Amino acid sequence: MHKILLVEDEPNIARFVELELTHEGYEVTKAEDGREGLKLAEGGGFDLMLLDIMLPGLNGLEVLRRLRKSSQLPVIMLTARDAVMDKVTGLDMGADDYITKPFSIEELLARIRTALRKQVKQETQQLTYGPLSMDVMRHLVMIDEDTVELTGREFSLLQTLLENQGIVLSRETLMDRVWGYDFVGETNLVDVYIRYLRAKIAEKTDRKLIQTVRGVGYVLREEEGA
Repeated sequence: MHKILLVEDEPNIARFVELELTHEGYEVTKAEDGREGLKLAEGGGFDLMLLDIMLPGLNGLEVLRRLRKSSQLPVIMLTARDAVMDKVTGLDMGADDYITKPFSIEELLARIRTALRKQVKQETQQLTYGPLSMDVMRHLVMIDEDTVELTGREFSLLQTLLENQGIVLSRETLMDRVWGYDFVGETNLVDVYIRYLRAKIAEKTDRKLIQTVRGVGYVLREEEGA
């Protein structure tokens, strides 16, 4: 039985979600403020956290920021906010998904199932290409013996490229897989993060691993003749 931590200060919403998740076979623990939620999450034992942004004590973004220092527990943000920058901030800080209130319970359940499947896959996942290696569970990237420090978004982008090495991925595909299918933003954001990744890789090796295919997108492979 999967254990879910629900951090939500609105009693009616918390009770509704708890009943629906329990009916679906999940074990639910509730917290009504950010500090309590963070303490429970850091104590371990949960498979996923549903985290509201507007919380007393600590807001959800601060809870997430602190949690990501020590844990990669899957987190789905629950919030009444729908501004693009709120989504960007939450995802950049390491949230796995984002759902805006009011939401249907069917959509929430689908997102929970997706996050849990992804977590199971990640627990044993090791990805490598040339001198580059990624331990998904430990959120660790190495080039030879050197650690590469990446933000959550950079890590997700590199992971997507590693999972599809040799395959050219369009900017639209990368946006969908890294930022989420419902993210509203310009695809040139992908170009910005590709530059960030290339710069950090270049600090550790002179091998150019991420190639641009003009008019199409990006691919993880070395230059021909390199």
